[in-house]
Amino acid sequence: MTTLLPLTLLSVLAGFLIDCVLGDPYRLPHPVVLIGKLISFSEKTLRKVFAKTDRGAFCAGLCMAILVPILSAGVAFGILFGLYKLSPWAYFAMSSIMCWQCFAARCLANEANKVVTALECDGLDAGRKRIAMLVGRDTESLSETQVLKATVETVAENASDGVIAPMLWMILFGAVGGFFYKAINTMDSMVGYKNERYLHFGRAAAKLDDAANYIPARLSALAMIAVAPIVRLDGKNAFRIWKRDRRKHASPNSAQTESVAAGALHIELAGPASYFGTILQKPTLGDPDRPIARGDVAKTCALMYGASILTLVLTEAIGLGICALGGFLP
Repeated sequence: MTTLLPLTLLSVLAGFLIDCVLGDPYRLPHPVVLIGKLISFSEKTLRKVFAKTDRGAFCAGLCMAILVPILSAGVAFGILFGLYKLSPWAYFAMSSIMCWQCFAARCLANEANKVVTALECDGLDAGRKRIAMLVGRDTESLSETQVLKATVETVAENASDGVIAPMLWMILFGAVGGFFYKAINTMDSMVGYKNERYLHFGRAAAKLDDAANYIPARLSALAMIAVAPIVRLDGKNAFRIWKRDRRKHASPNSAQTESVAAGALHIELAGPASYFGTILQKPTLGDPDRPIARGDVAKTCALMYGASILTLVLTEAIGLGICALGGFLP
């Protein structure tokens, strides 16, 4: 068992590098798709089991919030446990693949850049259609400025949700932790809405996602501030805006990284947005020192990559140091 911890740490590194090179091959089946199907099946089944009341909907959602992450992590654990018994290197290979599937850095950057390409090549309507694939808000009447803001906000928020948070969960608990986290995050993206259908059913999933991301979101923000000068952005202003605006969001986590991006880029983000036909009055993040530009999307992607690499280097170094001190290295 002395090889398990270092192989786990190395598989996180390998998974991140594979993601940076390959991203998510769209033709290959992805575990998150299977998790999504499990969530849909659980919702359909549990809504039939519990009473058609607000309390019944909450209880059904609570059961789903418990079962889906446990089942997702349990499947990953069973596969990896069996492979480790067969061979540590078989474990490493599968663990690396599973870690790769938990990262979304390359996919996030690609999809964000496709929004800009659509705006440049095909106009505003194409940009609206592209951003609609990434956000839950209504996009039919967005201006180009609003499309770009939504894209930057998506990259900034998912720097934590899609990259650094799963990385930290995997550093601590291996690919099993990554699948546990991805199940929570996927549930929130599917049912964590405050509309008539999910206000009660999705509440437990949303709160669980808040808890799972609480520390990662703050560490992500600090990492983004640290690397901002390296990617030629304003780290000092990023820190100032983060301190001022990091709590200006209904979610305890979303404004952490979004405020950093706003400060680093000297732009204003957030503000009112339409969801399911209803305008939500959100506070703004950052200062409107200049209008947002198409190039800000690429700059935010650079900020995301820089923060991810910094977090990976630091956590891997700490983990391998612990392995060396504990005699876990072969």
